[in-house]
Amino acid sequence: MASIEERTFIAIKPDGVQRGLVGEIIKRFEQKGFKLVAMKLIHASEDLLREHYIDLKDRPFYDGLVQYMHSGPVVAMVWEGLNVIKTGRVMLGETNPFDSKPGTIRGDFCVQVGRNIIHGSDSVESAETEINLWFTPEELVDYRSCAHEWIYD
Repeated sequence: MASIEERTFIAIKPDGVQRGLVGEIIKRFEQKGFKLVAMKLIHASEDLLREHYIDLKDRPFYDGLVQYMHSGPVVAMVWEGLNVIKTGRVMLGETNPFDSKPGTIRGDFCVQVGRNIIHGSDSVESAETEINLWFTPEELVDYRSCAHEWIYD
């Protein structure tokens, strides 16, 4: 069996926070069976955001993206579980909400790509980088969920 210790970074962007979707998004990850191991509400600095989106620095929308992400609070989270990175991306939907299926977070709550309410790591490597950027090791909580045996065989 594959390791269930895989972790991903999920961030609810300022539009998701402002629209009151934090609880609904957390609910979806919890109902799926993933375990929350870190969470904080943060008004991210421009420096943190520039580092987070460094791979997009040459794109024409980079500065606008940083400003938008800096415009309000973000809920930064780390979720753990079997295939949580890939499954989390499916749960989010496509980057462009127009291409997202109903039942996904973006398919249900978004209209335009510039306000797509959520970010999720796209690989093990990016998850590790993003988790280390947004959280200190002491902020990650290791525990065994009492539901573990009801989720994994």
